[in-house]
Amino acid sequence: MLDGILKKIFGDKNQKDLNELLPIVDLTNKAHEKLQSISDDELRNKTKEFKEIIIDSCMSFRNEIKDLKNNANSDLLNISEKEAIYEKIESIEKEENESIESTLLEIMPSAFAVVKETSRRLAENGQLKVKANDNDIDLANKLDAVSIIGEHAVWKNKWDAAGTAVDWSMVHYDVQLMGGAALHKGKIAEMMTGEGKTLVATLPVYLNALVGKGVHLITVNDYLAKRDSQWMGPIYQFHGLSVDCIDLYQPHSPERIKAYNADITFGTNNEFGFDYLRDNMVSETEGLVQRKHHYAIIDEVDSVLIDDARTPLIISGPVPKGDEQEYVGLKPKVEKLVSYQKKLINGLLNEAKTKIAKSENEGLEKKEQKKLFEEGSLSLFRSFRGLPKNKALIKYLSEPGVKIHLQKTENFYLQDNAKEMPNADEPLYFVIDEKNNTIDLTEKGIDLISGENDPEFYILPDIGAKVAEIEEKTADAQKRVELKDQMMSDYTIKAERIHSMNQLLKAYSLFEKDVEYVVMENKVKIVDEQTGRIMDGRRYSDGLHQAIEAKENVKVEAASQTYATITLQNYFRMYHKLAGMTGTAETEAKELWDIYKLDVVVVKTNKPIVRDDQNDLVYKTGREKYQAIIQEIENIRSKGRPILVGTTSVEVSELLSRMLKLKKLPHQVLNAKLHQKEAEVVTEAGKPGTVTIATNMAGRGTDIKLGVGVKEAGGLAIIGTERHDSRRVDRQLRGRAGRQGDPGSSQFFVSLEDNLMRLFGSERIAKMMDRMGHQDGEVIQHSMITKSIERAQKKVEENNFGIRKRLLEFDDVMNSQRTAIYNRRKNALFGDKLDLDIDNMIFDISNVIVVNAQQNADFEDLKYNIIASFGIESPFSEKEFLEKDPALLTEELYKEAKDKYQRKKERIKSTTFPVIKNIYENQSNNIENIVIPFTDGRKAMKIVTKLEKVYETEGSEALKALERNITLAFIDNEWKEHLREMDFLKQSVYHAQYEQKDPLLIYKLEGYELFQNMMDKMNRDIISFLMKCQLHDPNEQTVSSAPSQKPRQDFSKLKAGREDLAQATQMNNEMAQQNQSQPVKHSPVMVAKKPGRNERVKILNLQNGETKELKFKQAEPLINSGAWQMVEI
Repeated sequence: MLDGILKKIFGDKNQKDLNELLPIVDLTNKAHEKLQSISDDELRNKTKEFKEIIIDSCMSFRNEIKDLKNNANSDLLNISEKEAIYEKIESIEKEENESIESTLLEIMPSAFAVVKETSRRLAENGQLKVKANDNDIDLANKLDAVSIIGEHAVWKNKWDAAGTAVDWSMVHYDVQLMGGAALHKGKIAEMMTGEGKTLVATLPVYLNALVGKGVHLITVNDYLAKRDSQWMGPIYQFHGLSVDCIDLYQPHSPERIKAYNADITFGTNNEFGFDYLRDNMVSETEGLVQRKHHYAIIDEVDSVLIDDARTPLIISGPVPKGDEQEYVGLKPKVEKLVSYQKKLINGLLNEAKTKIAKSENEGLEKKEQKKLFEEGSLSLFRSFRGLPKNKALIKYLSEPGVKIHLQKTENFYLQDNAKEMPNADEPLYFVIDEKNNTIDLTEKGIDLISGENDPEFYILPDIGAKVAEIEEKTADAQKRVELKDQMMSDYTIKAERIHSMNQLLKAYSLFEKDVEYVVMENKVKIVDEQTGRIMDGRRYSDGLHQAIEAKENVKVEAASQTYATITLQNYFRMYHKLAGMTGTAETEAKELWDIYKLDVVVVKTNKPIVRDDQNDLVYKTGREKYQAIIQEIENIRSKGRPILVGTTSVEVSELLSRMLKLKKLPHQVLNAKLHQKEAEVVTEAGKPGTVTIATNMAGRGTDIKLGVGVKEAGGLAIIGTERHDSRRVDRQLRGRAGRQGDPGSSQFFVSLEDNLMRLFGSERIAKMMDRMGHQDGEVIQHSMITKSIERAQKKVEENNFGIRKRLLEFDDVMNSQRTAIYNRRKNALFGDKLDLDIDNMIFDISNVIVVNAQQNADFEDLKYNIIASFGIESPFSEKEFLEKDPALLTEELYKEAKDKYQRKKERIKSTTFPVIKNIYENQSNNIENIVIPFTDGRKAMKIVTKLEKVYETEGSEALKALERNITLAFIDNEWKEHLREMDFLKQSVYHAQYEQKDPLLIYKLEGYELFQNMMDKMNRDIISFLMKCQLHDPNEQTVSSAPSQKPRQDFSKLKAGREDLAQATQMNNEMAQQNQSQPVKHSPVMVAKKPGRNERVKILNLQNGETKELKFKQAEPLINSGAWQMVEI
């Protein structure tokens, strides 16, 4: 109702979007009419005309950039002048892109018309016949669609696409032209299933490929990337545009480099991201695979930018002692803990049932009834806190009124900042917060696993108190050092143990086999909750995967260290222009705009949708629901209609399969364990009477084609076994039926035991069913119920948005650092701005040395740092140092250091060039590369470079190679260590929330400090080596030959993977939830016993640093408020 009022006042956004696109349809169709009379050769020649128009529009910009780059290479320019030139170049490149976009808009109708006419001629004429050129002859040897007959090339309308025979019969509808225009303008085109999104993409892909800067078409899996590149490829290749797919080749192979240099490149989102990270690890420009990111279209954009973007891409490598882990050793303790908890929960649940039942007896006094009811409700709440996924508990909660008792009890213990919650949790061994996916040990649990032999097993020592104790009781300084080292070692071991225990507890209590993961080929493999597909290569992070491996008795893989990482959000934001297409983006429109500035345009269908989407059927228990589903399947199958049953887990799909076998109903199953059969199952799914049970993998990229007689029988029937957390996934499942005006139906079956209903379902549903006296097997079906469930889904979506937003906020800190480092690395790799970077490093170091020394008035320290960094004496006296302005001193030191570096470069050139000249003039036929050894007295480095280039530059190229290799080596080493420190920082700042501080703010401040320290150290190391380096041994042969082919970098030991949402965003999840649920509980780490009520304590105000000393009974309310913290007893 409110939406309708707002649309009347402000207008309908969807209609406004379509009105903006309608003129393009008219212009394209007019241009298309003119093309129908021209020959095939003239049609193909249009592409050449378009390219010439684009080149003419930006020629002046390109010439200006070329002139500026030549000027920037001059040795006469100072730092500021060079920086100004490079800033001007960047500004002109932006202007060039704006000019290109303006030109593309002008030619868009004509370009779209060319693609449409090409499609029409292939569909209606069966072929295109043109005069053969070199490209045709080359493609005739690769493609079965092209054949050379005399002087002509014949492009047939039949070819193979990833094993599927294609008989081209498609011509673009008007609504597809609108979708193409939306994609070209950098928007998201939402088009229903069966509307031909793959064909729609041909329009903007062709148009933008004319620019020559590369178009990336990104898919959700490698099958779609390979299929679509071969399916749509001939449309582009006929017009002389090159097409390739990166997923066909090995990472960083020559073939993959060629694929990226194609006009149009297909591939999966993961591979594009990993290639970007690997590109920033290469040491030679020949190893780079990607060009500058220009234009990308993302297929199934909501899946990639929302579902996959929850977790960062990671390149990782081996870590020292990574195979030394405690998971297997700690496993018996966790199994004991879980066993004790299960026994306790079963007892509490029985107690709850008994007491709640007794409280309803009319013969008892009201006081006794109230007492029994409260005790029973508390036992029920404890059962829920201890094991929320306990099936006996879930069954009991489905009984009339029980869930309401639980919710009321939970509300009582959550009030007043959950101050009574410790009393509720007291008898439990650990507490599970299912909404936040967290688990905490209680004191009782700590005592159980610690045992009598080692009571300190799970308790972290108070470092401050221990240090004070060592200082007070140990007189011997050497002994004090040994005791402190032992204490820190003990702290580290116990911290790691606590972490391992928590991960094992999660593995046993929160992660279920065949739901969150499957065990195949003796490995734990994660199942994608959105699609049901196995995600090869992805591992739960932070030790959780190793914990699950220990639980399932498979090989526990060694730990690894991050070498490079990026989130998909920050990767895709690098593109000059980004667009996407999907059938389900409208529900996530706000997030897509907030993060990516992508507007969602809902394109209407070519034919009206006639699918019957029925209201949800709500049952009390899962058992009733599944029985009703089997009855519905029998009923629909008897009418000759095919049925697609969508489940949210492998477990449910196998349960339904067993129930259908008992009924002797033939069916086929598709889940994460059977994903290899997907193509075969989908082919059969549309035939009359076929029953297909599929996890959510039935959603993305699958079109179920109806068999003979199915339309007349009523079309494909969709049965959803429960509502998914995300409305998009439900819409994807529904979208399998009713494509292109076909009949069909969809029906979701829901029970109060479903995860979504248990966690986020409205109390009103439970109350309504109780008031109406619903009996077992009875069902509710009403639009109000369906809307209530959708509101629950919205809660989950809002929560997930908070998680992703938090993840992005943390990665934005890393991204600013990553951008700075990768820019420095790129400058070194290409060498165009390396001399500017070295000048800046010399100046920055000079400034730091002078400023720090002047602040302390320490001339000796100044002299030492100048010698250590530059290897020269101070250019000014102590008197000048104390009296002169720091800026003048910095400039003087910079000039002296720069002059010294120039002299060193000339000396190295004069020493090496005679040898190089001799080799080149006498042995150049046998030698391509040469090796020049350098050392600074501590480190030695061998520089490999081209002999001919060194000879032509009279030795200058050798020095550039030295600067490039030294800079890259130090950047890579420091960046790898910095990533490790940032990982530790991210884990540690999470605990700042216990001190009422914002973890993100601390992460930003301390991350900046770490980055500045890293940059300072890296600059000093680079400049120190360059200033002090010399030929390794002047008495020996300086230069030697190297193999003609430089060995390619070996990435085989590096792993490309992804963290999983459950662990990677645990901190973000809990932070996003803080305002929506109870405060996050403290870790169960004990550091001291509780003081007596009259014992005096010292407390600290966390906001202003004020301290007070008072009795504990007076301090306790202040401490509980969270604003104060006890520091001393």
